[in-house]
Amino acid sequence: MKFLKITCFIIASVLLILLAVGFGAFMVEQSKTSYLEIDRNSGLLNNSYVITNVNVVPMTTDIVLTNQTVRIVDGMIKSINEEAPTVNENVIDGNGAFLSPGLIDMHVHVWDRFELGLYLANGVTTVRNVWGLPMHLRMKAEIKNDEIIAPMFFTSGPKLTGPVFIGDDNLQLTSVQEAKDKVIEYKARGFDFIKTYNGITEPLFKALLEQAEASNIDVIAHPSSNVPYEYHLHPQISSIEHAEDIVQQPLEYKLDSIKLDNVVSKIAKSESTSFSPTLTVYYNIYRMLANDQILNSEQLTTMNPLIRMVDSQAQFDRWSSAKAKDPNITDRIKEQHKFHIEVIKRLHQQGANIVCSTDAGIGITPAGSSIHEELGFYVEAGMSNYEALKTATANPAKTHKLMENLGTLEAGKYANLLLTSGNPLEDLTTLQQPKLVIVKGRVLKREQLETFKEAARDRGNLIPSALRYAEYVLMER
Repeated sequence: MKFLKITCFIIASVLLILLAVGFGAFMVEQSKTSYLEIDRNSGLLNNSYVITNVNVVPMTTDIVLTNQTVRIVDGMIKSINEEAPTVNENVIDGNGAFLSPGLIDMHVHVWDRFELGLYLANGVTTVRNVWGLPMHLRMKAEIKNDEIIAPMFFTSGPKLTGPVFIGDDNLQLTSVQEAKDKVIEYKARGFDFIKTYNGITEPLFKALLEQAEASNIDVIAHPSSNVPYEYHLHPQISSIEHAEDIVQQPLEYKLDSIKLDNVVSKIAKSESTSFSPTLTVYYNIYRMLANDQILNSEQLTTMNPLIRMVDSQAQFDRWSSAKAKDPNITDRIKEQHKFHIEVIKRLHQQGANIVCSTDAGIGITPAGSSIHEELGFYVEAGMSNYEALKTATANPAKTHKLMENLGTLEAGKYANLLLTSGNPLEDLTTLQQPKLVIVKGRVLKREQLETFKEAARDRGNLIPSALRYAEYVLMER
């Protein structure tokens, strides 16, 4: 009995120590991201004012409206015209700069509040997180309640897969009823979308889509190899993800340009399903193969430390091993990336609604900065700057009803805006260093945005990140 009491005391003591360490780590992380807290940033509270002497890039059409006055009231765009401000209005002088809609990244994985600042620093004012964890519901609440300055935040629930185990990061479904129950549960808990993943079988997929329609919630589809690719072009599916899955599934791992035409035609004819390419994350496989020191590069200093330690390392090891077995794999990955460019070119030519997406937050794809590379790939695929910019502004607004008040600069839309020195329709790189980022009317200056980047570098929040992931595994699986 005495031995049992001592053992229980030791276990209790260890648990208390672990709780104390975890709580302390969370407090440190909270303190380090206090720059996002609106009540500690007095300059963020006024979201009603006038921007004068500004060139407007509305993204409703390929034009620039010169020397405009933009009125913002309670975080919404009130009017755009040439009227002079009244005496009582707060005024921001645009000094002849260019005002355009904030960028939208439609496929990201957010791991902490530091990344919210990184997105803002890179002009991303809206993100669609496509792997929901309990932490994301708390993050949504913070943003909705104006507790922190952050991109507008939409998130799917946990990734849903079929009965075959394909990793701890997916929730396995084993029955039709369970599939329907999960849709109802995720909607009730506050997730914005349902995310389906590889492994979903046709009966489970049918059940998910039926319940999603009944529950009025959109589905985001990572294609499942267990159903025909065309099955994902369903009215309830708002977007289909990943250019590489076209190669891996309907093209059966062949870079078949002739067969591609049939797939592209079907996607383009879909009136309800957008296409989300995520070219950058695949190109980063080539980077890993071509650079043995990529894990020590500047590119990874703003990645979440848990992801760097686990996912970045695992992906690097996987591809290094593949390269050791097959020295030609580097060239093949590069060729497939070029084929993905051709996929986007053909989808664009046939009028598909393409939405900018990076898969940022996994592997070696950092939050925020990756969107500029993604847009560059779309230009390489033959889009004009205007057409490429539409994928990160106007096109996402057509993908979900939840986003219909975003993406263009016109009266009645959210004041999610970028002020840049140059005209993005002439040079997309001007978006990489916005003079001002405005989210729901709140203004962030360049010097503030640079501090967001600095705070995210080597941020040392491994323990809180690991605990949040453990919470997901314990609660959701």
